Amino acid sequence: MNISAGLRRQILSACRRLEVSGLNRGTTGNISCREEDHFLVTPSGVPVDTMTETGVVAMRFDGTVIGHGKPSSEWHFHRDILQQRPDIHAIVHTHSPYATALACLREDLPPFHYMIAIAGGDSVRCAPYTLFGTDTLSAYAVEALSDRKACLLANHGLIALGRDLDEAMAVATEVESLCQQYLIARQSGKPVLLSAQEMRQVIDRFKTYGKHATSSE
Repeated sequence: MNISAGLRRQILSACRRLEVSGLNRGTTGNISCREEDHFLVTPSGVPVDTMTETGVVAMRFDGTVIGHGKPSSEWHFHRDILQQRPDIHAIVHTHSPYATALACLREDLPPFHYMIAIAGGDSVRCAPYTLFGTDTLSAYAVEALSDRKACLLANHGLIALGRDLDEAMAVATEVESLCQQYLIARQSGKPVLLSAQEMRQVIDRFKTYGKHATSSE
């Protein structure tokens, strides 16, 4: 079985970026990446400043550890999301301040700004609350992420998905910024939401946004 040292290095680097940016602190949050017939996930209870590449845990999709290490207590939803979403290869879970604040209100992030479409739809859903590290939380997260690349976890935090780790990190960063903007806007009044039609136009535009044409014309 080929377990990539390079992918472990990318995961550790991403964990450090989350710490520096303030999206995670201490031992909060976790990251996983799919690799062939297994996945890699950050270890349980290890601060970023002491985490090592070899400490990133490899797991089979039946939940068994490959080699050694204790995976994040949230490995269940990492495994289940990757199994349910073949289009997704990386997951970033954060306890970032503004996304977590909105999650503590147990509210969806509505279409107050067109960039909501970065998460794949016209909202970022908030999954119901349940105990961390459980199969129930995993089921709630999978449902909230249907046709989406991000969801909030009530009284908990944020999950962001991507085709690769770069995209998952970008989604996590943007959704945190959107939660901040939304909460600020609410302090001044009631944000005006975009209509379903307006959001459909944005979502359609996002399908080709930033992609270069391959034609020579």
